[in-house]
Amino acid sequence: MPIAESLLLLVAGAGAGLVGSTAGLASLVSYPALLLTGLPPITANVTNTVALFGTTVGATVGARPELRGQGRRTAGLLPVMAAGGATGCLLLLGLPADSFERVVPFLVALASVLLLLQPRVQRLRPGRLSPRNPLALLALFAVGVYGGYFGAAAGVVLLALVEVLYAQSLARNNALKNVLVGGANVVAAVGFALFADVAWAAALALGAGCVFGGRLGPVVVRHLDPRVLRLAIALAGFALAVRLWFGA
Repeated sequence: MPIAESLLLLVAGAGAGLVGSTAGLASLVSYPALLLTGLPPITANVTNTVALFGTTVGATVGARPELRGQGRRTAGLLPVMAAGGATGCLLLLGLPADSFERVVPFLVALASVLLLLQPRVQRLRPGRLSPRNPLALLALFAVGVYGGYFGAAAGVVLLALVEVLYAQSLARNNALKNVLVGGANVVAAVGFALFADVAWAAALALGAGCVFGGRLGPVVVRHLDPRVLRLAIALAGFALAVRLWFGA
């Protein structure tokens, strides 16, 4: 791979890691960068999934204070997300790449609305709507499937769901979101590494940048006003939903 392309992917990876660990929109930066290097869409998609493992590594290290005390919660939800990621991987390997194109914009827009309304939704949330509720587990599994299949804005959707389920700070929910997305992403990445055409040089350059950007994300979230961050993520989600709609 030419040095210029490696540098492009390294910088894009840093941006993707930062955006992904804060707003859950890593693919908005990383996927177009891979396409710019000349990779076909499917190869770019699977390479992107493998590289974004770096965001999980960086974000997990950076968010250790926010993850403290969430071990049991994380361990209980990770298998659900991992199963979803594995299913998404199988779907991508066996179905046309554009199967979800017309559904995704509405999903992203809905997640953005939920983020904006999160304080009100949590106040109205019935006490019996726990993370162990079958509907909640099914929703987590569905997000995992989407994350393994395509992944754009999967973090936004999952953050909206986690914000509804857990009455804790946005920073702690964001840290939990990063680990759970990582669970789905890692399983899908292993599947792609074994059975798909991964551009490894591109994945390594992009992934190295993702580690750096992912490490910075929790620091940014820690110091931003939650209201400002929630609004910024929602607006970015709406923008992506419009873009995906016209792309479809």
